[in-house]
Amino acid sequence: MAEQEKRKAIKRTKVGVVVSNKMQKTVVVAVENLYEHGMYQKYIKRTSKFLAHNETPDLNVGDRVMIEETRPLSKRKRWKVSEVLEKASVA
Repeated sequence: MAEQEKRKAIKRTKVGVVVSNKMQKTVVVAVENLYEHGMYQKYIKRTSKFLAHNETPDLNVGDRVMIEETRPLSKRKRWKVSEVLEKASVA
């Protein structure tokens, strides 16, 4: 009988900024990506928004967070907040 290793899937992570916290247990996180244009060789900034699950209601707009991939929680929510990297300045 061969031993099989249980492989744990490596979850993808992204770092972004909270842009909305008006829903219950959900925040909208904007993630910026840089990519190089094929013809013009210039870097272009693209922003994607992700809905992320957040159990604690302590996140505010402007907080920098890390989100990780999870099972589908709703129609558009497939990420969860794993840690808060930086709190937004109040002033």
